[in-house]
Formats: sequence, structure tokens, C-alpha cells
Amino acid sequence: MFVPATAALLALADQRLPSGGHVHSGGIEQAITDGLVSEVNGLERFLERRLHTTGLVTAGLAAAAATLSADPEAAAQLARLDAEADARTPSPAQRTASRAQGRGLLRTARAAWAAPSTTLSWSDLGARPHHPIVLGCASAAGGVSPEGAALAAAYLSVSAPSTAAQRLLALDPVSVAAVTVRLGPAIEQIAEAALLGWKPDPDQTSAPTAQGLTGVINFDLDLLPDDSDPLLDLLAERHAAREERLFAS
Repeated sequence: MFVPATAALLALADQRLPSGGHVHSGGIEQAITDGLVSEVNGLERFLERRLHTTGLVTAGLAAAAATLSADPEAAAQLARLDAEADARTPSPAQRTASRAQGRGLLRTARAAWAAPSTTLSWSDLGARPHHPIVLGCASAAGGVSPEGAALAAAYLSVSAPSTAAQRLLALDPVSVAAVTVRLGPAIEQIAEAALLGWKPDPDQTSAPTAQGLTGVINFDLDLLPDDSDPLLDLLAERHAAREERLFAS
């Protein structure tokens, strides 16, 4: 997968982006509480597991949103995509977390870009859209390709919980950073796998880009990744029921 580096892509993948992601642990807080993760090796196994499930699904949704944002019927298409995101997120707690982060990112996107495309306004996404849908639309607004949107989503599925684990366990920052680097090839593979839902038009010889989407792609949303992990769902529900916690999810 070749994704041209752009400032917009780097910004969207940056944990410092004010989208609320810094208050979500991606399940790692509960995993630590339950004794499933206590050191760097355990963290790496947890991140791999999350990448191949949650990361794959969110990467697919982000790529789809980036593509569909330029569709002539973008608002209706993204409304359906939002429903598909719900269906692919079994845990109510995870759905709530995704929409909370989506709302935060939407506020930032509104301030940064006028609109995702000429056929879609930010208000069309509603008040609390799922995070990967906003991520895809923000990618399109910033000139980032669907491939780039998928890569950012896959990366964020790893970087957010790794940062939270570093804080919760007081881990060596260098060791945690090394884990993220080692997962780099897997992150790229997951981002590429997330694009398999594309069904190109017979006349389209290459994957679409943010500059040329309208009318050249037939998106079968049923083919988007739907991998899930019952353990992550359970951790999310247990975490949501806690009275004392450092992170929102």
C-alpha cells in the first residue's frame, strides 16, 4: 500500500488532535484492572488482537466514509454507513465511546475544513456520528485518500490504548513506542485488507482517490469488515459499569 504523506493525514493520526481520544483507553484500562495486561509484552499481544478486530472494522468504515462523502447521495449513503457501524459494534459501551469520539472529531473538522465535499456538509453527519465515519469524511475534506483514511484508523486503534497503558502502568515510553513501530507492517496490512469491500466500476482501473470518487465506484457495504472480539466487548461493558475509572472507555 502506498499512501502519500500529507500534513492532513499526519494531523488526523496524531493523538494530540483535540477529538477526545486522549480520554479513551480502547479497553486497556479494564484489561489492566482484570490482570490481562501488566507489562510491555502483554500490551503488544493486546494491541495485536485489537488491531485485527476493532482496527480492521474502523479502517473499513473510515475508507468507506472517505469514498462515499463525494457521492451525489452522500448524506443518505453515510446514514446507512452509520447504521452499518452500529451493526459492527456489538457492545453498547463501545458504540457510545465511538460516538463520543466522533462528536469530538467533528468539532475539530468543522473548524479546519468548510465541508467534506460539495455534496456533503458537516451537519449532514448528525450530532453524534461514529468516529471512523467522521475520520473518513475529515480525510476527504483534507485531501487524504481512502487508503490514507484506513491507515489512520488502523493506527489509532493501536496508538490510543498504547498511550493509555503507558500512563496506567508507568511503562517505559521508549519500550511502548517500540511496540507501535513493530506493529507498523501489521497496521499497513490491516489498512489494505479493509479496502476489500470496494467493487470498482469495470471502467475504473485503479483504486479511487479523494480527488476522483464520484461515479467511479460501487460500494457494497455488506462486504465491509465485520470482525469482532467478545473479550473486547466484555471489557467495554465491565468498564462502563465501574464507578471509578480514569478513562471514559
